[in-house]
Amino acid sequence: MGFGQRIGNTLRVPSRGGRRAVVILLVFMLAGATGSAVALSGPSLVSGLGLGGGGQAAAALPAPVPVLGPLPADAPLPTPEGLSATLGPLAGAALLGDFAGLVIDPASGATLWQRSPGEALIPGSVSKVVTAAAALLTLDSTKRLYTRVVAGPTPDSVVLVGGGDPTLTALPAGRDSVYPQPSRLDDLAAAVGKALPGQRVRTVYVDTSRYTGPVLAKGWLPADVPGGYVAPIVPLMLDGGRADPTLQDGPRVAQPALAAGQALAEKLGADPGAVSETVAAPDAKVLGSVASAPVGDLVEHLMRTSDNVLAEALAREVAIARGGDPSFTGAAEQVVAALAQAGFDPSGVRLVDGSGLSTADRVSPKLIGALLSAAAAPAQGARDTQFLRPILTGLPVAGGDGTLDDRFDTARSTDGRGVVRAKTGTLTGVSSLAGVVTDTDGRLLVFALMSNGESPASVRPQLDAIAAALSRCGCR
Repeated sequence: MGFGQRIGNTLRVPSRGGRRAVVILLVFMLAGATGSAVALSGPSLVSGLGLGGGGQAAAALPAPVPVLGPLPADAPLPTPEGLSATLGPLAGAALLGDFAGLVIDPASGATLWQRSPGEALIPGSVSKVVTAAAALLTLDSTKRLYTRVVAGPTPDSVVLVGGGDPTLTALPAGRDSVYPQPSRLDDLAAAVGKALPGQRVRTVYVDTSRYTGPVLAKGWLPADVPGGYVAPIVPLMLDGGRADPTLQDGPRVAQPALAAGQALAEKLGADPGAVSETVAAPDAKVLGSVASAPVGDLVEHLMRTSDNVLAEALAREVAIARGGDPSFTGAAEQVVAALAQAGFDPSGVRLVDGSGLSTADRVSPKLIGALLSAAAAPAQGARDTQFLRPILTGLPVAGGDGTLDDRFDTARSTDGRGVVRAKTGTLTGVSSLAGVVTDTDGRLLVFALMSNGESPASVRPQLDAIAAALSRCGCR
């Protein structure tokens, strides 16, 4: 058995972020079960908890009742006939344009319903499932991305070396950016000051040599940068190139590496106007370094928020780890190669970027469904490692968070709120939705739905309705 086939059959455990989310949810559910037995009026609650005056004995609280548990292993399986009867009318709507989709039982791998599943369509951001899977199959989920400062070409200069971490922020500790556990420029500046005591830094250079090729992909528009969709892809930037580090979709800067260098120059007392590019000497002394959150956490974040820059960075890291060229072309090639090595069939896939922002990308629901099914498949034993789990733990919750926080709000889709977890994909004339849902019998199902050629304003509610129909259907 080759290495790739072995990877395809064993999957990695959830990242710390995923486990933490489940634990927190369980705590709140338990708290809700406990609180429901206590009077809701303020004085009664204080008295009942023994927090009031008078030295009264605290009332005994009821034992917590767990309400969040595993899905039943013997939940009945929907039938193809039942699913066709339920989904057929919804999937046959003319407003869906060129439509393809499928429903899979991840426990058995069986396809239960399908409509042109092998058709390669423009995926939009659902393509991030492909990039995320390649990253988790190629990189250790505990791996971090490092930004370094090294000695410059003169004694009074330093070089800020990009290591592919777009989460680096100039915000001080205690102030949140859009990224989880961001690396901080203040820590780099402090490290430089400690490494060069009493020495003034007059010049800051930036090194972006980790990546090659164009900074914008085929199919991207220059207006996408000020529009907030993406930044020029370089291995050094602050907050994903955002002008405002607290806005997920705020405008991006035109030269993110120089902006990062200028921010460091200000912190070191150097001239921000003198920042320029160079390539650090291979043996240059390291003066300081900072690290991103682990790859598993980064994958969860990019799935939840559909962060284009973070997806592009992880695609480049896949290329570097596999010995490919860290460009758009090289990253796309290595992402597809990583999936093929792991046993997935990439037939019909054509990628020009890692984020799905390009209209030149083509992916089939069959591949998206296979990746999500592998991520959702139950462990085969105590030593089975779940490589792809962070994809699931990062999926937005319908009507709850991420890119689904304002979806599933029509009469036909509200049943899916809190039950459907899915990745969205939206471009002009492109609408996709792919994820997992639990039906009324407690059976976990994977679905992948893609539409091209019609307005997302009319298509997205229809995709929501299809996913919601799965949530309320035993379909037998």
